[in-house]
Amino acid sequence: MTLYTVHHSTVYRYRRPVRLGQHQMLFRPRDSFDQRLLDCRLVVRPEPAEIRWIHDVFGNCLTLIDFNTNAETLEFETTIRLEHTPENSPDFRIEEYARAHPFTYDEGELPDLAPYIRRQFPDGQCIEDWLSRFMELGKIRPTGQLLMTLNEAIAESVSYQRRTSRGTQTPAETLSSQQGTCRDFALLMIEAARLLGFAARFMTGYIYVPDRDGPVRLGGGSTHAWCSIYIPGSGWVEFDPTNGIVGNRELIRVGVARTPGQAVPLSGSYWGEPDDDAGMEVAVNVKSE
Repeated sequence: MTLYTVHHSTVYRYRRPVRLGQHQMLFRPRDSFDQRLLDCRLVVRPEPAEIRWIHDVFGNCLTLIDFNTNAETLEFETTIRLEHTPENSPDFRIEEYARAHPFTYDEGELPDLAPYIRRQFPDGQCIEDWLSRFMELGKIRPTGQLLMTLNEAIAESVSYQRRTSRGTQTPAETLSSQQGTCRDFALLMIEAARLLGFAARFMTGYIYVPDRDGPVRLGGGSTHAWCSIYIPGSGWVEFDPTNGIVGNRELIRVGVARTPGQAVPLSGSYWGEPDDDAGMEVAVNVKSE
């Protein structure tokens, strides 16, 4: 078991005072058997008119923040502390019928998994062409081996490139440019897995980055994204194609969703002109105790 402390700050700046609209935060980790939240603190400047919490359609804890003031600076600062139990290696205990791919999910689970099997970008041949470079589509092969190959293929063949602009690249854009962010890599793996018939979800949270004497991890210093794939007998197994990680090692789970746009760490609005936006500063620090 490991104890992690995560400090996350976001500062918005405006060229003149603007009227602040509602903001939505996704920062509270999901409690589970492998991670347990110990403490969670939020500081917002200027003082909000109201803060409330809800659970979204995926069971994520959302924080809704309303204001009744104008400001030139808006700051959100969160500190979380949690217990984390890492999986040192993938443990694919797969049901007999699903040990070899391709397979069909159990009829009792299929209605609930169907939205996660449906592709978000069904048009075009780019993902099929990319997959055919390192696997024979339709060939019977071990399910765990197939997914690990897919995870490694993204980690090794596409370059990580931090991007400040909002949004997520399409898989076609990522494959064309051969670079992207963790969100882009997660979406590419999700779409590739769905093409192969797997149920896949987008995940967002944090990654613990060891010091410079340890293994290199990409995606630190900001929120991180990866995916999970449903494997009968093992449940939702996490895959981080940015770093080639299988399982939850050094990954702190905050939100799950069907698409990246449904799991944005922080979003909001203001009343003013578009050029009133003077930029945003984000800092994330994950420490192990």
